[in-house]
Amino acid sequence: MVGEGEPFIAALVTIDADAFPAWLSQLKKPAGGLLSDYVNDPDLRASVQKAIDEGNAAVSNAEAIKKFTILDHDWTEIDGHLTPSLKLKRTVVMRYCAADIAALFAS
Repeated sequence: MVGEGEPFIAALVTIDADAFPAWLSQLKKPAGGLLSDYVNDPDLRASVQKAIDEGNAAVSNAEAIKKFTILDHDWTEIDGHLTPSLKLKRTVVMRYCAADIAALFAS
């Protein structure tokens, strides 16, 4: 989640690589598709929006996620986004995803 100093909360969403093939199958999409081909797919966005709506139901309007973007990669320790204990390195993510974050708050 991002939004410090911004008028609303937004989210950078990563998709579980192990669950993605099952999602493709469930929606009868071509097997073996790459996540990068689906980040703007209306069905994937609807699935993520449904999960966000469920989460938003448990928080106040001020804490609710208003916008999101789906990233075409997951964060890993190898690429430097996670610590060895799998905690998010927020400053690294904020720097690496600066353009995605700016786009969320651009309009």
